[in-house]
Amino acid sequence: MSPTPTRRRGRRARRGEELMVPRAEFGSYYGKPVIKAPSWAPRDIAGYFFLGGLAGAGSLLAAGAHLTGHHHTATALKVSSLASVTLSTAALINDLGVPSRFPNMLRVIKPTSPMSVGSWILSVYAPAAGASVLCAVTGRLPRLGAASTTGAALLGPALATYTGVLAADTAVPAWHGAHRPLPYLFAASATAAASGMALLVGPARENAPARCAAVLAAVAEQAATRAAEHDLGMVAETYRTGRAGRLLRWSKALTVAGAVGGAVSGHRPLTVASGLALLAGSACTRFGIFAAGIASAEDPRYTVVPQRERVDGTARQGRADTA
Repeated sequence: MSPTPTRRRGRRARRGEELMVPRAEFGSYYGKPVIKAPSWAPRDIAGYFFLGGLAGAGSLLAAGAHLTGHHHTATALKVSSLASVTLSTAALINDLGVPSRFPNMLRVIKPTSPMSVGSWILSVYAPAAGASVLCAVTGRLPRLGAASTTGAALLGPALATYTGVLAADTAVPAWHGAHRPLPYLFAASATAAASGMALLVGPARENAPARCAAVLAAVAEQAATRAAEHDLGMVAETYRTGRAGRLLRWSKALTVAGAVGGAVSGHRPLTVASGLALLAGSACTRFGIFAAGIASAEDPRYTVVPQRERVDGTARQGRADTA
C-alpha cells in the first residue's frame, strides 16, 4: 500500500524539506472576536474585585492588630471590612441584575466552580465580619468577638484571592493565560489596599505593622505582575497598552509611592497621603486587569496565536522526541 499524500507531506516536513503550500495566515470572520467578551460591568465587577480584596485582607490585618493590642486600628479595620464587603456584595448583586439570583447560587455547593465556592465564602464571611464589628464597637461578648474576628481572618485570604481564580477560570486570554500568578497578584493588591486603610484610619503609634505590610505588598505585587506578563507572552501587550496599560502604570506609581511614603515618614499628613495612594493603586490594579481581559477577548489574535504557538511547540517537541 502506497503512503497517503498527508503522510508523504509529514515525512518531507520531518526531513526538513520545504513545503509547497505556504502556511495559512490567521484571519477571523470579518475580524470578529473568536470568543465572547464577558458582559460584566467594569464598575460593578472590577469594584467587586477591589472591595472584596480590601475586606478580606483588612480582616486579616484586623486580627493581627487585635492580638497585638492595637485595638483602635483593629476596630477601624473591622468596620472598614464590613463596609467593603457590604458594598462589594451590592455591586455583585447589581451586576447580576436580579437580586434573587444571588441566594439561588447558594442552593448547592460545587467545589469545582469558583463562583459557587466564592458565593459561599462571601455568605459565611459577611456575618462573621458583622459580629466582630458589633462586639468591638459595643465592648460586649468578648469571646464571641474573638471567635468572629478569627473566623473573618481565616476566610479573609480566600475572599481576597478567589476572584483571581474566578477570572482565570474563564476563556479570556489575559486572565486564563496568567492563571498561576493571578491569585497571588490579587492577594498582594488586597494587602496593599488593607495596609493603606490601616495607615489612613489607625493612630500613628499603631502604624508600624501596616508600614511593613505595605512595603511587602508593593514588592510582591510587582513580582506577581512580572510573572503574569511572562506567562502571557504576546498577550501581555494588553497589560501595557490602551486603558489597561494606563491604569497599571498608575497602579505601580501609586503603590510604590504609598509604600515608600508610609515607610519613611511618621508625619500624619504624609501617612494619610500614603494610605490614599495605596488604596488608589490597588483599585487601579483591579480595574487595569479587568480592562486588559476585555481587550484580549475583543482581539482575535490574542485567542488564536497563543493556541497556535502551543500546538507548534508540542509538535516540535514530539518531533524532537521521535528523533
